[in-house]
Amino acid sequence: MKSRFQLLLILFVFLFQTGQTNAQQLSAKEMVTRSYNLFLGKSSFSVMDMTIIRPSWQRSISMQNWSLGQDYYLTYILSPVRDRGEVFLKSKKNMWNYIPAINRMIKIPPSMMMQAWMGSDFTNNDLMKQNSIITDYTHTFVGDEKLNGYDCAVIRLTPLPDAAVVWGKIKMWITRKHFITLKMEFYDTHGKRIKTETASQIKMMGGRLLPSHLEMTSNIKKGHKTTIDIRHQEFDIKGIDQNFFSIQNMKNIRPKSY
Repeated sequence: MKSRFQLLLILFVFLFQTGQTNAQQLSAKEMVTRSYNLFLGKSSFSVMDMTIIRPSWQRSISMQNWSLGQDYYLTYILSPVRDRGEVFLKSKKNMWNYIPAINRMIKIPPSMMMQAWMGSDFTNNDLMKQNSIITDYTHTFVGDEKLNGYDCAVIRLTPLPDAAVVWGKIKMWITRKHFITLKMEFYDTHGKRIKTETASQIKMMGGRLLPSHLEMTSNIKKGHKTTIDIRHQEFDIKGIDQNFFSIQNMKNIRPKSY
């Protein structure tokens, strides 16, 4: 019995060390890619509440989101009432906004991807899950740090010479065990920190360990912050394909029961 226990113990230690070694051997870009894909998967559905906080007012927006791989993303606004039914679509590198109140379809040009989304501290690029952080930057390990009790790799993202990006540098804190991004800092081309995103309240959602609370805080505008609370998350959604993420479907999409 004792020898059997010792054998199991050795096997456990071997598997644990192997997992740790694999995590350590990942490149910085591979860690960023794994973290980026956590909320996407093959397909996904989520329900979120966003709160835009300003020194003298607050505004809340509820939405449902669908995704298919990295190229397709759709957001349907549930509330407030005046915005209900507004739809945002990302299809590969293109983005559209449908406004039912005026029955108007607007194509959002690439030059506006870094504009504020619905007046929040998140940009169109942030909310539409553009994979720019993977394709337009080099990724370098710059250290290790414990953040909120988690062992994190600190990774610096530097834009490629010809990349059409606005950030001069991005820093990411990614947990080594589950590849969760706990913190991101965004810097301009002069090295000034413009905004900081943090993630917390980690729990199981859709079979994955994910943060359910996100905060984007401005470092240049005092009292400006936007929070996102994820109320529901699913992965590998049946019955959606590329046709779901079409301009024609933007006018027909309806909230999903869950």
